[in-house]
Formats: sequence, C-alpha cells, structure tokens
Amino acid sequence: MLNKAVFLDRDGTLNEDPGYLGDPEHLKLFPETGQALALLKNDYNYLLIVISNQSGVARGLITKDEVEAVNDEINNQLQKFNVKIDAFYYCPFHPDFNSKDECSCRKPSPKMILDAAKDLNIDLSSSYIIGDTVADVRAGQNAGLKTILVKTGYGSDSFYILQKENYLPSFVAENLTDASKFIIKDFVE
Repeated sequence: MLNKAVFLDRDGTLNEDPGYLGDPEHLKLFPETGQALALLKNDYNYLLIVISNQSGVARGLITKDEVEAVNDEINNQLQKFNVKIDAFYYCPFHPDFNSKDECSCRKPSPKMILDAAKDLNIDLSSSYIIGDTVADVRAGQNAGLKTILVKTGYGSDSFYILQKENYLPSFVAENLTDASKFIIKDFVE
C-alpha cells in the first residue's frame, strides 16, 4: 500500500527564516507548526517530509552538520506535540558554486520529492507540498502534487510573482494551520 505525504519547506514555512540558519539555538518554530503537523500525521496519517534548499552550505556560510543539527532540533521541539518529521531531504548546492549535475536536486526541480516518493513508497497523486516560495510551488507542480503557498516567510511576495506568471498554487494559506485545514477538507471530500 502506498503512503500519502505532506512535503514541507523548512525555513519560512515551519520556522522563522533568519537566513542561512545553522545554529539550532536560533531555531524558532512558528507557533502553529507543532499542532498543525500533529493533526496531519496523527489524525490523518500523512508522512511529513521536509525538502529544503540549503545553499548556505555551497556558499560556505553553514555546514551540512549544522543543517542536520537544525533538522534534529526541529524534531526535538516537535516532541511536545507528539509528532516528528519522518524524513529530511536537502540540497546543499547552488549554481554559482556547483555544477549543473550537482544542482539537479535544487527546487524547483522535483528530484527531492521524487527521491522521497521512491524511498518511502509515496503516492504523489494523494500528496501535497507546503512552502513559502515560488520554487516550492513549482517543485510541487513539477512532481504532480497539490501545492499550498503559505504567506509566512516569503509567501506574500511569492504569491505576487506566481500570479504574474500564471503559476497559481492549488491553495494559498495564511500559515500551516490554514494549510492543514485545506488538506483535511480536501482529503475528506
């Protein structure tokens, strides 16, 4: 049996985005993150998978170990909501510093989504992506997911760009709570 999943961008979607977050002590989840994720995972059985561009690694601003320490801290902070992220995928590359092949994982490429789908036996047609950037929405569209743009992080600016280019997401949400309500309503119908 195939799993269903909610793919999530990290910075600007789950947590505040201070830019190249490498210190777990600076991680600040948005207030609604824990409860929204717990609802999706515990009540509706969605796998929760983070897919994130982390070009700060290629830029020499953060290390892979620091990215993974922040990812670990996300799950530490989510414990009080009885939920955790099932898997983290990230692309540490950037075209200014790496080859085209290395950058093939970088959103808007659907590569991280497709890799997760293969690794975790996911049915993409019953899955979603939630993010705050144009790249998140396009990655989801490129993988055949229903796409949700949250207005947290860069979401408001991204909506304007998507609207101008006529690449509208399936749904625009104020935050993760609003996004999770959309997914539940869509799931029930």
